Amino acid sequence: MVTVAKNMVDTLVAAGVKRVYGIPGDSLNGFTDALRGSGIDWVHVRHEEAAAFAAGAEAALTGELAVCVGSAGPGNLHLINGLFDAQRSGAPVLAIAAHIPTSEIGSGYFQETHPQELFRECSVYSEYASSPSQMPRILRTAMQTALEKKGVAVVVIPGDVALAEAEDTRVTPVRATRPRILPSTAELEQAAQLLGAGRKVTILAGAGVEGAHDEVAALADRLAAPIVHTLRSKQFVEHDNPFDVGMTGLLGFASGYRALEACDTLLMLGTDFPYRPFLPEKATVIQVDIRGENLGRRTPLALGMVGDVKETVTALLPLLAKKTDRSHLDDSLAHYRTTRTKLDDLATPRKGDQPLHPQYVAKVIDEVASKDAVFIPDVGSPVIWAARYLTMNGDRKVIGSFIHGSMANALPQAVGAQAAFPGRQVVAMSGDGGVAMLLGELLTFTQNKLPVKIVVFNNSSLNFVELEMKAAGFVTNATGLENPNLAGIAAAAGLKAFRVERSADLRTALEEAFAYDGPAFVDVVTERQELTIPPSIKLDQAKGFALYALRTLLSGRGDELLDLGRANLRQVF
Repeated sequence: MVTVAKNMVDTLVAAGVKRVYGIPGDSLNGFTDALRGSGIDWVHVRHEEAAAFAAGAEAALTGELAVCVGSAGPGNLHLINGLFDAQRSGAPVLAIAAHIPTSEIGSGYFQETHPQELFRECSVYSEYASSPSQMPRILRTAMQTALEKKGVAVVVIPGDVALAEAEDTRVTPVRATRPRILPSTAELEQAAQLLGAGRKVTILAGAGVEGAHDEVAALADRLAAPIVHTLRSKQFVEHDNPFDVGMTGLLGFASGYRALEACDTLLMLGTDFPYRPFLPEKATVIQVDIRGENLGRRTPLALGMVGDVKETVTALLPLLAKKTDRSHLDDSLAHYRTTRTKLDDLATPRKGDQPLHPQYVAKVIDEVASKDAVFIPDVGSPVIWAARYLTMNGDRKVIGSFIHGSMANALPQAVGAQAAFPGRQVVAMSGDGGVAMLLGELLTFTQNKLPVKIVVFNNSSLNFVELEMKAAGFVTNATGLENPNLAGIAAAAGLKAFRVERSADLRTALEEAFAYDGPAFVDVVTERQELTIPPSIKLDQAKGFALYALRTLLSGRGDELLDLGRANLRQVF
């Protein structure tokens, strides 16, 4: 007898699915049993949230459908945070949410929820299969929707339906299509007119420039335009690019901010950059995005165009004359060189056993990591150091929870990245708070023999939260972390573990950890009071910081201000 569950697994195999992330449960028994001998690997995680994050990471790196599962009630509810992240990142993920027996739905039964409603906000498709007659059509529709809309699709299925005999055993392969999407000729001509009239054009490149590196660089040359990139586009556009001037936004630095602020014409390519205060207020703005709903969402547009970036830029280039006035570009590049030098000057070792500067840790990670490494920073200060100190070369990748902004993303996303690319080096740049939140995933690495390299920026605090408090004028409170020896915990979990408390020991520890044939963990004690200076200091931030200093002094914690000064003196002079 071919069960509904067996037909589901056969359909996944036909679609090229290689693995499923999850934790087994009785409502999933039909599905997990059908996986045996199918060729699909079961990646056993320690928390369903990690399963969803892992699937999202795999989908983000491969562009193909990835799958996670959760048992009835709490099991599938645990998926929701990772699914929100995948949905907002545009990663095609299929979530199979098992449900209680159909005869008990609506009775307040053990573990009863209504998952098809709960997941609706974080999905492009969420449907309940109450009868074998609905399958495999619901599954095929879910998979196709996830791939075409680049988001999460949820199939809710009770355990008894999964175990029932399939009424339709057809297996149809579902794969993503690759359409060409171009603006109209009239829109392209209008864009060329607007760009030609601009004296100071700046390009803001987002994740949508993937695959269009050379075309965007050629456009920048034609327009004499500096290119400002977002964090998600760093891996696609930063390398081998003489027009790149760095990032802007909360994680960026001064040169990117200035290139945007000084322009009179802004061309936004494949970006839904959310930080409106960092966008120019008076510039003529043109936006290209494959998703029409993103046009004009952040700033008023002179022209919005729906199109794939590579196709659109290729069609636009012949319509543009090469600009001879390159002063805006030259000024932006000169400012970038100065800014880059200042940032590099902060990445210095410290003497003795002083806590390490996190900039130095990130710099050495960048130097030691392989040429095709996948870097995954935790949300918080590790993202800042990744944005500023990791060097892209066209082969390296950087992924993270850059839109949803979830704490503790690095460990579970590393599970998915390493499972999808077993021969590639995966480096999780974790915060101590992030590691502690999903500490059980250390066991996932050892159980599944995933050779992930974890580097912990251990500053005994929720560091980015402290920075936000200081900028808003609050005395830091409830942000300290009483950490055990994290390296000791990692060693007990079966990882090769190192504890670094001196700058002089960092490189050796990283080299040994990165060369180890298995999961490795490097716990680095970093400076708690390190400041991350945003590219533009707003008046309210300056007032807030002054207020923080005054309140801290009056509360009897003047020693904290002295530590702050000592840690950041080199940023002032």
